[in-house]
Amino acid sequence: MTDTGQGTFWEHLDVLRGVILRMIAVVVVLGIVAFCLKDWLFAVVLAPRSSDFVSYRLLDVEPFSLHLMNTGLTEQFMTHMRVALYAGLLCALPYVLYELFRFVSPGLYAGERRAALQIVASSYVMFALGTLVNYFVIFPLTVRFLGTYQVSPDVDNMLTLKSYVDTLISMSFVIGVVFELPVVCAILGRLGFINGRMMRQYRRHAVVAILVVAAIITPTTDVFTLMVVSLPIWLLYEASILIVKR
Repeated sequence: MTDTGQGTFWEHLDVLRGVILRMIAVVVVLGIVAFCLKDWLFAVVLAPRSSDFVSYRLLDVEPFSLHLMNTGLTEQFMTHMRVALYAGLLCALPYVLYELFRFVSPGLYAGERRAALQIVASSYVMFALGTLVNYFVIFPLTVRFLGTYQVSPDVDNMLTLKSYVDTLISMSFVIGVVFELPVVCAILGRLGFINGRMMRQYRRHAVVAILVVAAIITPTTDVFTLMVVSLPIWLLYEASILIVKR
């Protein structure tokens, strides 16, 4: 391609192929690094299963510890690979977003390029923040409730490593997406689909929706837990009002 960024469709496609290959390579390399750091990686992943976890100590919960079991011959190895790959993807996400931005930026005007850079950076920051909130707040509360819940003292919980890890990864992704609310609202506000007055007008409806979402994310009858989960989402909505208004 020329210095102006112009080129044929096939030239652009060849550049995109190189971008995708570099992104995959970085994700794989960081995943391999995470795979080699098995002890440290699973010390982080398995920390919320015990009352020694920092969040439980701050909330002063009753002592407990969940025993995880393995039921398949290849399950532990496959779980190790899945966790390492997800960790590699999280670590490589800034580079992935940078490569995508660098690919599309030549076709944008200066103002559009600045706006796109803000959106990309904000999206990553909010997703990372959502992942941290899930790890330190929402997932531990979910593990404590569901992991210790019993319909009868005669029925013991036998939790598998796969179910624990799958729940952690899926909830991290879901909460990360939920935390993109201010970014999505900023885009919709800039396009003129919503405004601050409209969001304030439907605030009560939004609060009900937030409580429903929080109840789905953390299926517990504990009102305190429900409020702890709902509070970050409500704060995101209020922040979105200010962002859209601005």
